[in-house]
Amino acid sequence: MQLTHEENQFERKTFPITLVCDHIYFQQNIGSLFRIAEAFGVENIIFSGKDIPLTPRKINKTSRSTHLHVPHIIIEETKELVDYLTKGNFEIIALEIANNSKPLKEVIIADNQKIALIIGSEIDGISDELLKISSQIVHINMFGKNSSMNVVQATSIALYEFTS
Repeated sequence: MQLTHEENQFERKTFPITLVCDHIYFQQNIGSLFRIAEAFGVENIIFSGKDIPLTPRKINKTSRSTHLHVPHIIIEETKELVDYLTKGNFEIIALEIANNSKPLKEVIIADNQKIALIIGSEIDGISDELLKISSQIVHINMFGKNSSMNVVQATSIALYEFTS
C-alpha cells in the first residue's frame, strides 16, 4: 500500500549544502530545484544573476510550495558571489563537464564539511569565474551520444550522492 506524505517514515534532516544556481532562469527548473533541494535537505539556495524569475505563481506548479520552506537569496553580481563563497569556508564543488573534471563518484568531502554545489545555466553552464574558485569539478558519467542532461536531473543525482 502506498503511503501518504504524512505516513512516510523518512527522517527529517538538513545537510550543510548550499545549492548555487549560476544564472538559471527557466521557471520550471527553478521550481523543480526548490522541490529537489527540499527533498534532499539542502540548507539553502543561492540564485546568481539579475532578474531571476522567482514569481511564486509561476514556480509553484513545479515546486509544490517547497519554495516557501527552502531559504534562498539572490546575489546579482558574480564578483559578490565569489567573495561570499571563498570567505564562507565551503568545499566548492562545480557540477560541470570540463577538461579537469572527475566523475561524481570520485568526489571527496570531509565529514560535516559545508558544501557549495554550483550548478550552471541551462545555456552556458557554469561561468569561468566560478569554475576557477571550485576545489573540485565533477561530472556525471553518461553513456549515450548526448553529453549533457537537464540541470535538475543532474542536481538530483549529485545531491543523492552527497547525502547517501
